[in-house]
This record gives sequence, C-alpha cells and structure tokens, in this order.
Amino acid sequence: MQTHIATTPFGRRPMTLAMMASQAVANAMPEGARVQKWHVFKSIREAKDLIGATDRSLAILNALLSFHRDMELSADGELVVWPSNEQLMARANGMPATTLRRHLAILVDCGLIIRRDSPNGKRFARKGRGGQIEQAYGFDLSPIVARAEEFAELAETVQVEKRAYKAARERLTLLRRDIVKMIDAGIEEGVPGNWGKMTRTYQGIIGRLPRTAPRQLLDDICEDLELLWIEIRDALESFTKTRNPDANESHSGRHIQNSNPDSIFESENGLGDKEEAGGSAAENHNLHSLPKRELPLGIVLDACGSWRELAKDAEIRNWLDFLAAAAVARPMLGVSPSAWREACEVLGERQAAITLAAIYQRADEINNAGGYLRSLTDRAREGKFSAWPMVMALLRAKLDAEKTAAQTRGGASDDADKREGRLEVSEALLRSLRRPKS
Repeated sequence: MQTHIATTPFGRRPMTLAMMASQAVANAMPEGARVQKWHVFKSIREAKDLIGATDRSLAILNALLSFHRDMELSADGELVVWPSNEQLMARANGMPATTLRRHLAILVDCGLIIRRDSPNGKRFARKGRGGQIEQAYGFDLSPIVARAEEFAELAETVQVEKRAYKAARERLTLLRRDIVKMIDAGIEEGVPGNWGKMTRTYQGIIGRLPRTAPRQLLDDICEDLELLWIEIRDALESFTKTRNPDANESHSGRHIQNSNPDSIFESENGLGDKEEAGGSAAENHNLHSLPKRELPLGIVLDACGSWRELAKDAEIRNWLDFLAAAAVARPMLGVSPSAWREACEVLGERQAAITLAAIYQRADEINNAGGYLRSLTDRAREGKFSAWPMVMALLRAKLDAEKTAAQTRGGASDDADKREGRLEVSEALLRSLRRPKS
C-alpha cells in the first residue's frame, strides 16, 4: 500500500503516526474476514471511551457505514466510501462543517477509518468498462473489519465494569438504608449503645462519597460501611437475645447501685436538684395534661440553644445530629456511663438526650448533673417526669429574658420578636409559657 501526503478541499493533512498504525492494522487483516457492520458498530459504541471516540464522531461513523450498501464488511470487497461533505453533514443530522472536520480527525486518530485521498483531494470512485470499481478515494473502513474482535473484547470489558459498578451502587444503597434503619431502631427501642458515635462514624464515611465516584472508591466505602453494619447488627442482636435477663439484672443492679457509697455520694450531692426535679403539685398536674406527642426538634433547639455548639459544624439538622451531640455532652457534664445508660433505658434515648440538653443549657445552675439526671430518671420510672416541663420552662425563661432586655433598651417587645432566628410558636403556647409558676 502506497503512503502519501493526503490533500482534501480543507487543506493538506500530513500523514500521522495514528494513520500509519491504522494502515498497518488494515494491511494485516486476514483474507476472507467478514463482519456484520452494525454489530461491530454496537461494540464500538459501547467501548467508545476506551477507544477514544466521542458521540459526535460516532454519529459520523454511523453515517459513513450507511454509505456502504452491504450489511457485511468483507476483506475481499470494497471498503472505501466516498460521500461528499454535504452528504455526510445531512446524514449526521445537519452537523456544521467545522464540527465534521474535527470529528473525522478523531475517527482517524482512533484508528476507526483511514483516509484514501485522491491527488486533488476529491472523493470519488473510478469504474472500469464492466462497471466494477477499479479505484476509490474517500474513507477506508477496513480497520473496522481488522479490529472487530478487539472491539468486541473492549465492549465486553465495559459491560463487565458496568455490572460491577451497578452492583457496587446497589450494595452501597442497601448498606446505607440498613444502617440508618438499624440506628433508628436502636434509638427508638432504647437499645444500650453509643448511637451518637455510630451516627458520626456513618456520617464520616458517607462524607467521603463525591457526587460521581469511581467503582474502586465505592468498594472501599462499602467495606467501611459493612464493618459499621456488623457492629450495629451485633449490638441489636445482643440486646434482643438478652433482653429479659438484662431487664432482671437492671432491676437488681439498681438496688445494688443505690447501696454503693459512690452512688449515694452522687445522689447526696444532687439532693438540692432533686427538689427542683420534683416541682410542685401543679407542675405534676401539668405533666399529665401535656400532649402525648413528641417534642418538635425546632422547639427543643430553641429552648436549648447551647446544644448546637456541640454538633459538627455547629449545625443540627435532624434527630441523629441531636443524639450525636449527646455523646459529646455526657462526659463534659460529668454524667457517668451507668447514669446515662439507665436514663436511656427508662426515658428512651431521644427523651434522655432532650433532658441532657436541658441540663446542659442550665449547667451553671446545676451542681451535679449526674445526680440530677439520676433523680429525673427515678421520677420518670414512677411516671412523674417528662421532658416537656423542662423545655417549656426554658422557653418561658427565654421569653422573659427577651422581654426584660427589650424593656431595658427602651424598645418595644415586638422588636425582640423580630430578631432573626427566633422560633415562632402559637399564641396558646405563648400564653402557657407566660403563665406564672404556681
């Protein structure tokens, strides 16, 4: 095969190494090789990223193949097509001439076609006396025949990778769903465990996940999530298997703990706070008249504003973030693990966390947070304590402080209400909060 510098109406194009490599492949094509052109095109389309082709260049290749009349491409047949630029642009859905030139060059560089230019750069076919084509100038499709097996292997590699990626995404989705559900179940059922730490671990792992992740990164994240999944599952299964024995031991353990000198010392130090936890008969009546639904997160955060400083990035978006902050606050307040575990068992982890947030909000007024929490836990066991009165008292104190501050500045109370970030509550709730304590 003769090598020469090709010229076209678009200017002179020197022979490149890619063109020489494509010609070498075409020359090595075995005799009698035959392929279904659209089958090979499908393989090329699936492996386009590995080959280096683009969507636009494949649109042009599709148009070039359509100019070959037979469904098969044969090494023994004519493999050169010679459409004009206008014909190519029309079959490529009206592609502009500049775009056509650019993507034809991509097809050549990828080794999908070879230019066979005439001396004057025109594309045409010269026929003999019998009507058969003796010489054609245009685009040679022989690399598609010569590399058909290679394209099929590349397409299979892409399909294998796609299946692996899809499996990794499904595995990630299932792990994320199961972990969140198990954490929620552990919190709702009051299962002993450091759910705040587990939540932070989960958020840290998911935080490494970009919008578009390669499969290797997905596999690494799934491995870490699976370890966390096993840890949470073991905690839940252990609690399920030993639930009744644990309940019996917890009752007897409380009696033993009350006889422990350290526990007595803790309770005695918090004795002054016990009266505060007990409150008056009117407060006990209010406890039973409070709504049975859960406290909204927004109201709790408005009452316990200092709680946000314990959260990651000082932002609490949901109850999982709220519970994660409890794991930070407990050691800061000096609450022992046993006191916290008992509070979670009696109150439930969410109510225990709300109670701890209220204690943290008034930390400067409480001498012994651990003893206070134990006292509240004992009252909750007798049905005489709810987190509602604590949160409402904090909201009432906040409103009173705002009103006093506004009066001190000589401004109207409405100015305080307009302060950015203030929680909007109903008039009925405001009247309840502003009622004088009995």
